[in-house]
Amino acid sequence: MDKLAWETALHAEGYRYVCGVDEVGRGPLAGPVVCAAVIMPPDDILEGVDDSKKLTAKRRERLASLIRQKAVAWAICRIEPQVIDEINILQATRLCMKNAVESLSVRPDYVLTDGNMTLDTDIPQKSIVKGDARCYCIGAASIIAKVERDALMAEYAAVYPGYGFEKNAGYGTAAHIQAIKDNGLTPIHRRSFTKKWQ
Repeated sequence: MDKLAWETALHAEGYRYVCGVDEVGRGPLAGPVVCAAVIMPPDDILEGVDDSKKLTAKRRERLASLIRQKAVAWAICRIEPQVIDEINILQATRLCMKNAVESLSVRPDYVLTDGNMTLDTDIPQKSIVKGDARCYCIGAASIIAKVERDALMAEYAAVYPGYGFEKNAGYGTAAHIQAIKDNGLTPIHRRSFTKKWQ
């Protein structure tokens, strides 16, 4: 599979800055949704960029550092649980992705998003199902977003001990659900997700 096929085709059409966008954290019971937007240089390709879920934590962290160094521009944004509860996770993810794109220091000419997300932007865009595994710049975005969110959830583990955030990143593991039943909700839990643990 040529993970550079989309970028190569778009560059050939005259789009100079092609941006990949991905999210991490749509499914967890706690913590924010985190999105990253990345414009990678077309002539300095990093080996090993893939869907962040397929990589070890150590590999992700090393690649995330290299991506941030080599990127033409990158940005990370997050939407907190209170907003997720207010506008729902789908709309929160769309807003987060849009904010990440708009936070780039270089305005992209074209945006490639993971999944089936359509962003509220006048920049030309295309969504790619499983784009984090199939498209280089989306894979790069998935890596820096996951490293950012995992680090944040590890910080929350120290603030709210007993929920295992450093291990489960807020996802609904059996131990996490039991901790909610035993200890109640923290301020970073998503109240709109209650059906997942009741």
